[in-house]
Amino acid sequence: MNEAEGLRQRRPFRPQVITEDSPAQEAKEGSTYSSKVFRVTFLTLAASLTVPLLGVTVLLDCPIDPQPISLKEPPLLTGVLEPNIKLRKAERLWENQLVGPESIVNIGDVLFTGTADGKIIKIEDGEIQTVARIGHGPCGTREDEPTCGRPLGIRVGPNNTLFVADAYYGLYEVNPGTGETKMLVSTKTLIEGQKLSFVNDLTVTRDGRKIYFTDSSSKWQRRDYLFLIMEGTDDGRLLEYDTVTKEVKVLMVGLRFPNGVQLSPAEDFVLVQETTMARIRRYYVSGLMKGGADMFVENMPGLPDNIRLSSSGGYWVAMSAVRPNPGFSLLDFLSEKPWIKRMIFKLLSQETVTKFVPKYSLVVELSETGSYRRSFHDPNGVTVAYVSEAHEHNGYLYLGSFRSPFICRLNLQHV
Repeated sequence: MNEAEGLRQRRPFRPQVITEDSPAQEAKEGSTYSSKVFRVTFLTLAASLTVPLLGVTVLLDCPIDPQPISLKEPPLLTGVLEPNIKLRKAERLWENQLVGPESIVNIGDVLFTGTADGKIIKIEDGEIQTVARIGHGPCGTREDEPTCGRPLGIRVGPNNTLFVADAYYGLYEVNPGTGETKMLVSTKTLIEGQKLSFVNDLTVTRDGRKIYFTDSSSKWQRRDYLFLIMEGTDDGRLLEYDTVTKEVKVLMVGLRFPNGVQLSPAEDFVLVQETTMARIRRYYVSGLMKGGADMFVENMPGLPDNIRLSSSGGYWVAMSAVRPNPGFSLLDFLSEKPWIKRMIFKLLSQETVTKFVPKYSLVVELSETGSYRRSFHDPNGVTVAYVSEAHEHNGYLYLGSFRSPFICRLNLQHV
């Protein structure tokens, strides 16, 4: 026997002491065991759900092929861009009597607009009347839109005729008195080998000779505008139509969702809102710079829709989605993460995704050089929702919308 074995044999026997803490110890051990069982069960359940979900997302087709887009950090909402609630001072007019009055013009005190049911209407002495429609029924669903038609941009010509951009049919001239329509440019006609899939907005020279208009995409139609934004498709164009020669020319290509357009007061350049990139491009149509292009405003606080002249010589720009800073911007977060976009649109519809985009209406006035003069906000879209255009007339801003069932009117003296 060695020394170590002898010591072990001589070690005294110590009886187990049972105390009142033993049940607590057992309970603790039992709790630990239960916790382990719960974690294992939870992880097993999570894995059993996640693995098939990942498998499904891999197998499912994605309707878009998103490209990474590089956006600058959004501008700080300070100074003239400081958030306010001035748009909530607007009044809603003709509520539930029309839907989606995208763009608005006036001849005297008579207003004209195009609506989601394919109609071009006039509002005179408070009464709504249908002037014309370019498409035909049925209307009311996403599937109906291409045949129903969707008048978007609308302008007044020199002889008080209306020029209308219909997203699905093309450019039209409309007689507001008789309702007669005349096709100017059809979407069935290829322009330089490329089809017009999403005719959006237009601007007309004072003599009515030239019409500048945007085709937002040759791939996506208006009903898929969210796909267009999220994919970052760069197939949009700025075009020119000559009402005398009937010729159509392509002026700019490679635009990401070109939207609203506006001639300068001197008619020497055209401003083009590039929605996906949150900026405004400028194309020169006369003078020494003719045929050239540059940036007018970049890195805007929201996604610009339509642009119209202001009485001060500047421009009104409407935005229905903002890039909050400080705050979280979903657009900026997703811009360089195409794999997340693919996952989202494999699982969710456009309508569902739209519900996750915060409502926030913003209208800014730009100077003639593109600096910010003032801004009107409606956080959460309480009064003004889905704003698409700000049309100034007789001291008021008439605010269009691509989906709201009303027109808003803001008294500029009150803001």
